[in-house]
Amino acid sequence: MANVALIGASGDAGSRILAELSDRGHQVTAIARNADRIASLPGVTPRQGDANDRQGLGALLEGHDAVISAVPFTASDVRTLVGAVRDAGVTRYLVVGGAGSLEVAPGEKVIDQPGFPEAYKPEASAGGEFLDFLRGVADLDWTFLSPSAEFVPGARTGTFRLGQDTLLTHEGGSSISFEDYAVAMVDELETPRHVRQRFTVGY
Repeated sequence: MANVALIGASGDAGSRILAELSDRGHQVTAIARNADRIASLPGVTPRQGDANDRQGLGALLEGHDAVISAVPFTASDVRTLVGAVRDAGVTRYLVVGGAGSLEVAPGEKVIDQPGFPEAYKPEASAGGEFLDFLRGVADLDWTFLSPSAEFVPGARTGTFRLGQDTLLTHEGGSSISFEDYAVAMVDELETPRHVRQRFTVGY
C-alpha cells in the first residue's frame, strides 16, 4: 500500500485513477481546484489545490511515496509541477501523458500527421514539450504514460497492450478506455517498469 498524492483527481483520467487507487487499498490525497468534485471513496482525502501554485502544491505533496499528475498540459507548467514535487521531497512522479508525441513511424509523430485535429494541437504540443522537459530530469524517478489516440470512457477490462514510443493500433483504430488506462497507471506505480521513460497503453 502506497501513500499517493493525485493532482487533478476530479478529471476524466484522474477520477478513474483515483477509483483504481482506492480499490487497490492505497491511501490517496486527492487534489483538485474544486475539492467538492472529488469522489468520496475509501482511503481518499480530498484537498483543494492549484497545479500552478508551486509553494501551496509542494506543501500538499509532502510526506507521500509518489505523486501522479493528471492535469491538462495547457493548464499547467512542467517547471511548476516538477518544482513542487522536488520541494516536497518526493522522488516518484507519474504523469498522465498524451498521444500526440507518439510516433506512427520512426521520426513521424501523431501530431504531425495529416488530419490531426487543429483543436487538439495546443494540448498535444504542450504534452510533447512536457515530455521533452522530463527527459532532462535525472533527480526524479518519473514516468510518462501516453494513452492511445482515442482516450474515452469505457469498461475496465484489465486486458490491453503496452508499448514504448510508437502508437498502438488495432483493427478499427487506436483506443484505450479511461478505466483501463488507470489500471496500467496503478500497475506502474505498484511495480515500476518504466522509470525515466515514456510508455503507452492501448488495445
